[in-house]
Formats: sequence, C-alpha cells, structure tokens
Amino acid sequence: MNRLVFSACLLACLAGTPALAQRAAPTAVARAEAAATLDAGQRAAAIAAIIQTVESRYVFPDRVPAIRDRLNEGLSGGRYETADPGVFAERVTADLRESSGDGHMYLNHAPDQYAAAAGSDVDAEDNPALQAIWAAAARRSNNGLTEMRILPGNVRYLRIGQFHWVADRTGQAYDDAMRFMRDGDVLIIDLRGNGGGDHAAVRYLLSHFMEPDQLDITFLEAGKDPIQSRTLDNLPAGRLRGKPLYVLISRQVGSAAEAFAYDVQQFRLGTLVGATTGGAANNNTFFPVAPGFMLSVSYGRPVHPVSGTNWEAAGVAPDVAVDPAASLDTAASLALDGLLARTDADPADRAGWEWARVGIESRRNPVSLPAARMRSLAGVYGGRAILFEEGRLFWRRNNGQKAALSPMNADGLFAVEGYDDRLRLRLTGDALEMHWIDEPAPSRFARD
Repeated sequence: MNRLVFSACLLACLAGTPALAQRAAPTAVARAEAAATLDAGQRAAAIAAIIQTVESRYVFPDRVPAIRDRLNEGLSGGRYETADPGVFAERVTADLRESSGDGHMYLNHAPDQYAAAAGSDVDAEDNPALQAIWAAAARRSNNGLTEMRILPGNVRYLRIGQFHWVADRTGQAYDDAMRFMRDGDVLIIDLRGNGGGDHAAVRYLLSHFMEPDQLDITFLEAGKDPIQSRTLDNLPAGRLRGKPLYVLISRQVGSAAEAFAYDVQQFRLGTLVGATTGGAANNNTFFPVAPGFMLSVSYGRPVHPVSGTNWEAAGVAPDVAVDPAASLDTAASLALDGLLARTDADPADRAGWEWARVGIESRRNPVSLPAARMRSLAGVYGGRAILFEEGRLFWRRNNGQKAALSPMNADGLFAVEGYDDRLRLRLTGDALEMHWIDEPAPSRFARD
C-alpha cells in the first residue's frame, strides 16, 4: 500500500517555485540544461500528457471536462506561449486550480525530480530516487522541526516548517521535540507557512495529544477499500494530554498542516490562533511530465470522523482570529491568562507567568514616554548611571558599556538591551530597582 501523502506544495506553488527542495545530480543538471527553454512542440506535448494523467487518475471525474477544456483553451489561445519553463508551470497551475477548485492540482518545474521519476514504473511515493531527494530536504531542515524555544513563563514553542517523514529518522526527531515540549506549562505549535507534507508525520505528532488506537481520519479512493488512520500505541516520549495547546495558523498553511490543525479543532485538543488556512485537503501524488516537470494530481480525499467531511476549499478557521504576525503573542497571552487563573499554582510558577505576561503586554501595547519624563529619570543611583542620550535612556555599566532601555509601561519599567528579558529596571525618580527574573524581590538603589 502506498504511503498516504498530503502535498507539501501549497505555499511553494502559489509562489511559482518547486514544491520540494531540490538536490542537484549530474543527470538532473543535464536534463535541466536541456529543458532551459520550451518550444511549441514541448508545450503541446506537456499539455497532452497532463490531460491524459488527469483523465486517468483525478479523484473527481465530473471535474475532468472543465480541466481538459481550460488546458486546451490555454494552449490554443496562446496563454502558454513562453520559453520559460517556470512561467509555463505557473500558468498551467493557475488553470488547473481555477478549473478544478482543487489546491492539490499543480505543475512544478523540477528537473531533478523529473529525472528521478521519468521511466519509473512505480508511484512517486515508492520511488527510491525521489525518496532520496525528499529525504535530503528533510535532513537539511531537521525533518521540518525548525525551531524550539522556551518562552518566558515556561511556554514551550515548536515551529514545524513542513511535515517531512523519513523512515527510522523523522520519528526520532519528533521524540526529541516532544520530550522538550513535555515539561512546558503551555505548548505552542507554530504552523504558519507550513504547506503540508506526509500524513505519517501528522499522525505521529497527533498521537501525542490523543489516546492510543483512536480513529483520526479515513482516506477514500475510487475503486478501493477505505483506509483508516489511527493514533499510535507506542510513543517513546509519552503523551502530552492535559497540557494547554495552542496552534498558530495562516493563509499559507495547507494540506497536511491543515490536517493537524483540523484535528486539533475537531477533537477539541487545543486552540487555533491566526487566520483561515488555504483549503487543500485531498491526497495527491506526482507524475513526471517532459521536459522536466512534476504534475501533482489528487487521487483521494480524507473524511474526518467528527465532521464527516474535510477542509477542502473552505480551509480551517481559527478559534481566535488575529493577524498571523501577532498570533504568537496572542496565543501566549491567552495561555498565561489561563495559567494565572489557577488557584493551585506554585508561587514560583505564578511569578514566572506574571513576568511573562508583562513582557507580552508591553509588545502588544507599546508605550512611548515623553522626552522630558525620560530626562528627569536620568541620574546616578547607588553608583549606577542612567544616561539620557539622543532621546533614549541608557544604563552605563561599571565596565563602561551602555545598554539601551526600552519602556515597558507608563510606570517607569524598562527592558534592558542584551539581557533577553532576564533583567528589567524600574525608575521611580528617587530610586532604581533591578528586577531579575529568578529573584523573588528587586534590589533597590536610592538616587545619589
């Protein structure tokens, strides 16, 4: 049975670039040079091959006539008259998408992938040469797990740029990431810009937030028995159920990344923050099209056990709609509000959450102090010099180095440049208070 794949292409296709990272090889380079320009015969042959593949493999036969007519009109009307293979792919992709209403219908100019797939009698997901290209892309990006951070308040943050899956490798990367996330008070998974990938990675991640052997989705393909995907029993890092979970989404989230967001929402595992996703739900696979293209065609569709449908065309709507650029601070603020509402919290934990909350609010609602106010705060406090220069306050340390101070609120609290929010200064006019994140009370120095 072929591995079930949601395409990783959505963002890349919209930008007119190849869906998956490419690795140059001698045969690929030679083919790329040969296909540097397209002539009329090559364009016509490519359109014919695309139509033939769509007619034989597309999941929705009733849409095939509209796709075929649009492609033939584009060819006969001169829309595809370009020698640039990248431009040709963009124009064909636009027509495939508009005529099908399907985010997984597209054409990429990918000479190395074409070289790996051309002449092969196996599907793309079972092609060792293509798998090697995709595995190399996974290796370069830590299997798509591109960033892990501990945010103030012990908020654990994980960014997933793409849902790669490489046997005997990706699972270990997720195990490490889940062990990191496991000790957080709040979990934030950032999917912004994630175009999709492999369902195996989605299932592995999802399993950490659900009970074992639970149906998460069913895949349907014409003429074949339904395929159920169920959560896994064995997870080396253990399950993370019961942790507040926030997932950041944007319009550029597609396919497999949408599947995870949809699962979180449908199973009520957490809160989605950001903007409605792209709306590409169908399963797709890839076919080589001469000279140097890869065609993505949807061959099946997922059905979710809760909704009885999927997110195709509609996308996944956020629970909290905000500009995706502000979604991290919004999610962290909501999470910290929830933690601070607890009555059973350890005092040290509560202090960390309160510290983090002040920092977030200062970013979400920046303040600007009048120059006269800042000038009045300049002075020496217990031998510690606060300077007013060029409209800003600076703390001049004993070694002569200066750190800029940025106001966090109107009450004289300042962030200190270079301390990664571990140190804050409060200037009251008659005293300087040094607040360290890990100290229970500030040190206070009177004005000299």
